[in-house]
Amino acid sequence: MTQFADFELSIHRRDTSNVYSLEGRLSLPKDDADQRFGLEKPLTLSYDPLDFENLIEIPEDYGKSLAEKLFGDEGVREMWATVTSAAKAASATLRLRLLIGPSAADLNGVYWEALRDPKDSAAPLFTGENLLFSRYLSASEMRPVNLRPQSALRALIFVANPTDLAEYKLAAVDVAGEIARGREALAKIQTPLEVLPAAAGEHATLNKLMERLRDGFDIVYFAAHGTLANGEPFLWLENDEGKADKISATQLAVRMRELAQQPRLIVLASCQSAGKGNGQTLQAFGPRLAQAGIPAVLAMQGNISMESVKKFMPVFFEELLRDGQIDRALAVARGVIRDAHDFWMPVLFMRLQNGKIWYVPGQSDDGEEFEQWPIIFTALENEKCTPILGQEIYEPMMGSWRQMAAALSAKYDFPLASFYSDLLPRVAQYISSKFDPDTLSNNLEGQIRATLQRNFMADLPDPLKTPRANLLQLFTAAGAKFREREKYEQHKVLASLPIRIYINTNYDDLMFDALKQAKKDPQRIICQWRSEPFETELTYNSEQDYQPSVERPLVYHLFGHLSVPESMVLTEDNYYEFLMGFNANKKRTPAVIPPAVLRALADSTLLMLGFDLDDWAFQALFRMVMVQPGTARRASNIGVQIEPDDLHNLNPQKAHKYLEKYFGDTKTQIYWGKSQDFLRQLAEKRPTV
Repeated sequence: MTQFADFELSIHRRDTSNVYSLEGRLSLPKDDADQRFGLEKPLTLSYDPLDFENLIEIPEDYGKSLAEKLFGDEGVREMWATVTSAAKAASATLRLRLLIGPSAADLNGVYWEALRDPKDSAAPLFTGENLLFSRYLSASEMRPVNLRPQSALRALIFVANPTDLAEYKLAAVDVAGEIARGREALAKIQTPLEVLPAAAGEHATLNKLMERLRDGFDIVYFAAHGTLANGEPFLWLENDEGKADKISATQLAVRMRELAQQPRLIVLASCQSAGKGNGQTLQAFGPRLAQAGIPAVLAMQGNISMESVKKFMPVFFEELLRDGQIDRALAVARGVIRDAHDFWMPVLFMRLQNGKIWYVPGQSDDGEEFEQWPIIFTALENEKCTPILGQEIYEPMMGSWRQMAAALSAKYDFPLASFYSDLLPRVAQYISSKFDPDTLSNNLEGQIRATLQRNFMADLPDPLKTPRANLLQLFTAAGAKFREREKYEQHKVLASLPIRIYINTNYDDLMFDALKQAKKDPQRIICQWRSEPFETELTYNSEQDYQPSVERPLVYHLFGHLSVPESMVLTEDNYYEFLMGFNANKKRTPAVIPPAVLRALADSTLLMLGFDLDDWAFQALFRMVMVQPGTARRASNIGVQIEPDDLHNLNPQKAHKYLEKYFGDTKTQIYWGKSQDFLRQLAEKRPTV
């Protein structure tokens, strides 16, 4: 499996003249420490956009001139030599991400993709697999990039051909030809493919596009005219009558930003979609879409020929199929057209740390497969398996808690850095402190209620469609419909297994309802973590001889339940109070956590489902688990599911080390994928009894 050395190179203007500073950060595989680089002397780069624009008529001359200006500086040469040597010594492919700061915005107009090798001016620098290149742009709202499994990808081909293009001296778009080329390009991906317009009489309007994208597409292939007018980029789409509707970059970016689930990759096959290299590139569509949150945008920085598109696109998608690495696929595809005059025109704007838009469930980036299945199956057979349900188990049904937290932070003007705006405990802490706990619980419940009603409106009885509908009843109705619709709905899969105890960090009855549907007799209890016990009937203390069994399993609500708002662990303070209450009341009678649950935490196989490593719930849970008597006797059978998340999670190797710090000498193996991937594979692989 290919290993990558990641090098982020940033350029910033020092003053109003052509003096710049370069800063580099190199991350090598199997090395936890990043190496930092900087120039002892600032770089003086004489750059005249008009001179460069004229040179591009002969791309080789342009690339040589650019290399002379960049690598003519001794400090840059030494930095580059050190970085390339380090990558070679680590047997790693070098991934270069170029970040141009706002102060150096004019350098965005440079055709960096035409750069020549400083050691061999006859060779383009970015046409091979050993050096991957992208322009790195941060998004205005740093929403996480939740990757999807390769098998679940969906693609949309969008072709716009207004009937009145001739009036604007633009050639008609060959709709049939563009669709055929799009199909040919995407054929290797082997993903469900849809086309807009889908039928005669349908028009490629912006509203139609957004309507389709709300259904969830991962790859969008655009074929439309793109032009720049007074520095403002436009795509020529259609209106409801089929005539031209010039859509600006600002309009499209705003609409893309509003999508709950954005495409992972947008391919702009239109001309000038990455700008025209005239210093105004950041106003063009590619960068605008990247800054609106799209993880990767492949665009064209000039009038690329149809011949190059025909050769480039199929190779790009075929290579993308191999490993999901966008920048590697681009390097290979650019190599195919390296002899064309426009080989430098495809440009990749990306905000992905690892270059991937999809993953293989159960496989880490280094190719390591999840090997714990036999141990888990044995634990299930012996009724010694305990799942712990995290918040991301909700995502297929109603979106993630991070999205809900982001919406709350926007509503209440969350004052901290945007990186924290989707962390529910931190946002909840702010709302609860500035206002009161009731404001927090009412708004969170209102948001959940609105989401469920929107997603399941057609399936709900009228009383559950109102703004004050009972939330638990709403969960029950929506959950029943979702289990009916999804073969491997997560609660349904878990309910079918021989499990005695389910530890639930969520606040609803979805697990309880799924167990009842599976003809079992589940019991519930809320963790009594406060010093004063909650007044609730959700307890089995009155049934003194009850012991959890497969037929009568226990759903233990570790962090509270919706029916008892004061029991819910939501804010940062709540998590601190939970841990302090747990430690202070271990010997309380009745026990703060029932003995059967403590035994399960100490000596059964734990399946952590739907957690991020930086979740407060994850951290609190681990600290509680590891202080249990008997933990040292735990076998090497802890299966931990971690969701791929390009923004928040560590890479697999670092995540493994991070978990080993908590679990000591136990042999923890991560299942790298979403919880629904894990449970689907568990259901498919589990031997039939």
